Amino acid sequence: MNPPSAASGQPRNSPLQRLRQRMRQWWLAHLPSASSHAVSRRNLYLLPTRAGWMLALTLLVLLVTSINFQLNLGFLLTFMLTGAALVSVGIGYRNLLGLQLELHAPEAQFAGQALRLDLRLHNPSRRARYALGIRQYQGLELSQSDAPAQATTPMQLSTPAERRGYHSLPAVLVETRFPLGVFRMWTVFRTTEKALVYPCPETNPPPLPLGLADAGAGSSASLRASSGEFDGVRSYRRGDPLKLVVWKKAATSLATGSGHFVVRDNQHQAQQDVWLDAQQCGLAEREAQLSRLTAWVVMADQQGLRYGLRLGSGHADQAADSGAEHRQACLRALALA
Repeated sequence: MNPPSAASGQPRNSPLQRLRQRMRQWWLAHLPSASSHAVSRRNLYLLPTRAGWMLALTLLVLLVTSINFQLNLGFLLTFMLTGAALVSVGIGYRNLLGLQLELHAPEAQFAGQALRLDLRLHNPSRRARYALGIRQYQGLELSQSDAPAQATTPMQLSTPAERRGYHSLPAVLVETRFPLGVFRMWTVFRTTEKALVYPCPETNPPPLPLGLADAGAGSSASLRASSGEFDGVRSYRRGDPLKLVVWKKAATSLATGSGHFVVRDNQHQAQQDVWLDAQQCGLAEREAQLSRLTAWVVMADQQGLRYGLRLGSGHADQAADSGAEHRQACLRALALA
């Protein structure tokens, strides 16, 4: 059976393709990186397209034929087409020259999801830019766009996030074949921005570990019932900080004239904290532990619980808390563990 062929007719992973891939990676590694990119003559490149090589071959045949047969109209056609091709080089250069590119780091995503890259093309000149092709340097999908005069054009690119941790954003290639398509002008933007990728959550994780209060739930409940205190709050005592006062209940008390203040019971709250411990999750492999802990963090946040995170292996613990900021801090610790 013959090996599968690519669209170009060459076998996949052929020696020629591997050589071209290595040359591209070597060239990309030597490009300077920056937070923004201004297209200038130093970073603008030019090569003929396939149509350009065919045009050059056709012009050569026309020139040789016109010389052999002394065809004045042949000379005229040859020089007119050659002049049009040379003029298209200058038009294509002006179509890219002066553009300013910015690529911002996307929001953190879980491994296995796509990172959405926010690319902005700023055109400071008074003339519009046409037929701009934007893609990742190593990618194949090409997005076409125009850049209006003195305006900023937002573009969206996506790249897969396969591993957790910080990832350098891919280099972006902006090219044009305007106006005739016989020459390809392009520039490459390599940004310094990095994207954070969280571990992939476990697909079917076990239930969350129980809080510390479950062992003595009966005694705690009877104690609160005997003291007349509600679950998680108690009567105000002299010396309690004002930040623990439940102001909604205080407003109700003032409205009814009872003047009875209640505060949050920190001791009871600490008993209800859920601790997500890497050593107690039932898995030995490190990446599997992080995947399960990530799923637990998402579950605990969705249920509005107070939870803490213990990663072990010399990593600092995340104190028990709740909310969006705590969720991001825990996921960030898991991504960098």
